Amino acid sequence: MTPKKNDFAMAVLAASLLMQPTHALAAEVPAGAILAQQQHLVKDNGAEPATLDPHKTEGVPGANVQRDLFEGLVISGPKGETLPGVATHWDTDDNMRFTFHLRPEAKWSNGDPVTARDFEYSFKRAINPATASPYAWYLEIPTIINAAAILKGEKEPEQLGVKALDEHTLEIRLEHPVPYFVTMLAHTTTYPVHRKAIEQHGDNWTRPGNLISNGAYTLSSWVVNERIELERNPHYWNDKQTVVDRVSYLPISSQNAAMNRFLAGEIHLTNDMPIEHFKRLSQQHPEEVRITGYVGTYYYLFNTQKPPFDDVRVRKALSYSIDRHVIANLVMGQGQLPGYTMTPEIVDGFTPPSLAWANWTQTQRDDTARELLEQAGFNKQNPLKFELLYNTSENHKKVAVAIASMWKKSLGAEAELVNQEWKTYLDTKTQGNFDVARAGWIADYNEASSMLDLLQSTHGNNDGKYSSLKYDQLMKATRAMVDADARNAKYTQAEEILAEDMPIAPIYQYVTARLVQQHVGGYPENPLDNLYSKDMYILAH
Repeated sequence: MTPKKNDFAMAVLAASLLMQPTHALAAEVPAGAILAQQQHLVKDNGAEPATLDPHKTEGVPGANVQRDLFEGLVISGPKGETLPGVATHWDTDDNMRFTFHLRPEAKWSNGDPVTARDFEYSFKRAINPATASPYAWYLEIPTIINAAAILKGEKEPEQLGVKALDEHTLEIRLEHPVPYFVTMLAHTTTYPVHRKAIEQHGDNWTRPGNLISNGAYTLSSWVVNERIELERNPHYWNDKQTVVDRVSYLPISSQNAAMNRFLAGEIHLTNDMPIEHFKRLSQQHPEEVRITGYVGTYYYLFNTQKPPFDDVRVRKALSYSIDRHVIANLVMGQGQLPGYTMTPEIVDGFTPPSLAWANWTQTQRDDTARELLEQAGFNKQNPLKFELLYNTSENHKKVAVAIASMWKKSLGAEAELVNQEWKTYLDTKTQGNFDVARAGWIADYNEASSMLDLLQSTHGNNDGKYSSLKYDQLMKATRAMVDADARNAKYTQAEEILAEDMPIAPIYQYVTARLVQQHVGGYPENPLDNLYSKDMYILAH
């Protein structure tokens, strides 16, 4: 898979010019197609969402549901492109001051109009330290005026550079030019929330009966660890183009259980699929196995503040001794690529650096790893012992078992596998109560900064507490670079710094591998895997 520079250049150009009024994507049913009488879409969501508050979510399970409940200024198209959402168009002269023009027909699920003031309130709520948003940093990254100072407690949230000029015009001002800023606004952190519902219900505002949303669906029920039910929102501005009436999200952590329920016809889409059944499924159900490139990386995270993982020699030893070809091709075997960088090759415009260790044979990597570990004071008499944390998943366990075996064989290191449910795993990782942890990062927008920002010292999701002034300064310098080639050259340098410091061990580049029933229409091959139920439909079968 090669970078697509032209696609990103066009996206940047579109963001910097006046956008003509247009419509967001909706279900496009082919002429002559016969729809099923019951339009009830059932999805495997992989895990129970930690929250349905878009300003407090930090995981894919929550974002999947929120994408149906809420709509931001823009949305993600079927190819990852940026399309209008609540905003019909936007304009900027300098990539610093952006003006968004909102569609007057946009309404909340209770019939209230969606206004620019809703967005102003929501941006300021997300950045407010009192909200404790794990993604508050997301508004600092594009240098929204005063965002950094607000996060430091030096200024009040009301001073954020977001302002409603009138009911349907929103202005966002940045401290530095960011040509890809509009592409960032499809993220959950920038979704609007209903102020009165929050003020009335407090933390309970996301419960059924309390939650007021502006997306294509509303929350009808939520039975924890069983299912989340959504119903079509008749007040959604584009409801007449929506086909699916009901959506069910099931938190199935077992890939085998999800596969069996899919084959029994109980669910329409799986979250992923068990790797040991991939070849059989591909042979027996070729039309239902869907593989798509995915802008994300699977990696192991080192707690760089905890001995001995504060020693780069230990981190490099563990990283070098992972045979990525075995993991990607044999353990996974669904089209994943071995990973040596944080940024996957599929990201628009990104050119991976030529890293020496990535070009060694595995024998060379193992030999070097042993030398490094011995230099750090570990050997047969004093073996390295630590815990490897991962969230509940059969696939994660298979990878962990394979890598732990590699570490034992090559280094004599002993990794104790620790498995936790999603919410507990997130808390453990956030609090820094781990040695080495499984992690994955999916780009929030199709640009290398969405991957590399994660490892900046001040990033809210930098759970390994990696800190490098050189890296931080380099990433800061990219903010003001309008030229995409110059910016991507800096991203390549950033990857070289990470290879030298090894705060993470990249393992493989993701693909989206799931089962989709043949009678489900409108399923996109989106590199961001941003799926919207409103764009899908169920054919008669």
